[in-house]
Order: sequence, then C-alpha cells, then structure tokens
Amino acid sequence: MSDPVTALGGASFDGIATVREIGPLGMITLRAQGLTGLDAAIRPAVGTDVPAQRRIEGAGDRACGWMSPDEYLLILPYDQVAARLAGLATALAGQHHLAVDVSDARTVFRITGAGADDAIRKLCPIDIDRLPVGELRRTRAAQVPCALWREGGGITLVAFRSVGRYVFDILANAARSG
Repeated sequence: MSDPVTALGGASFDGIATVREIGPLGMITLRAQGLTGLDAAIRPAVGTDVPAQRRIEGAGDRACGWMSPDEYLLILPYDQVAARLAGLATALAGQHHLAVDVSDARTVFRITGAGADDAIRKLCPIDIDRLPVGELRRTRAAQVPCALWREGGGITLVAFRSVGRYVFDILANAARSG
C-alpha cells in the first residue's frame, strides 16, 4: 500500500494568520439517525459520544462532528480507518446506516494566529465572533462548501480535496497583511 499524501503536500502561508494544510487525517462519514446503540458504535471508533446538533466532540487526535440530523464526521488517525469501519459495521449490523471512508476526498487546513478570525471573516458568511470552541459550522468559503470549528487556539477548516488548491489560495489571500 502506498503512503497517503495530502492534496497540497503540507502547504503553508504566514501573514496576519498562518494557514497550514494538515493531515493526512482519517475521516469517516457516518449516515445514521436514531439507531439503537449509535453512541456505543461511535465511542470505540473515536472515543466520544454522538455530538449534539452543530457540535464537535474531541478526544485527543479523534473527534466526531454533527454534520446534519443523520450525518456525522468521524476524524481519526489515517491508518485506523479500515479497522474502525469494520467496527462500525459490526456494531450497527442489521440497522440502516452508511459508513464510508472519505479520508482521501477531503483536505484540512488550520488557521492560527491573531488574524485567524479576520481571514475567515473575509471568506465565510458566518458570525465568527460568535463561534465558540466545540461548535461546528457548515458554511461556504468564497462559495466553496466547507465545515469549520475552533480548537487549540485556531480554526480547523475541511473542504473537498478537488478544490483544495483554490481553498488554500483564498485562505492565504485572506491572511495577507494590509
């Protein structure tokens, strides 16, 4: 098996904020709603319970984010995705659900520094000043679908890999001083 690579090879930019591509990260989209034992299926995969609406729950290098009433984004180490998919299939056997590895279909950026909020403010139609730690927002960055949340003194933004270069470029432009 070949080694995973990120969309942009770890690209970074320093300005009023630092924009850095991170990863590779393991990501599983889980489509399920109201299933018996959903918490018991998610907990072994990422170490969290099912998050409340518009929340992301973290446990070290793992997390589970609420994406919609029947969709969750599970984030975990890249090399553990296959085992966690198998665990989810076993835990949810006989119940209507869909769990898919989307690790290679996404790109992830960290925006940090004093100007991180300003960079996001230029691109996303959300009130970034009212985005608390632990809240996950699905929005757009210059018309590109994305999800973002605060953590560890910065903002994490997930977008489709196919638009990774564009998203990096608009983030870097928004992080330019002046």
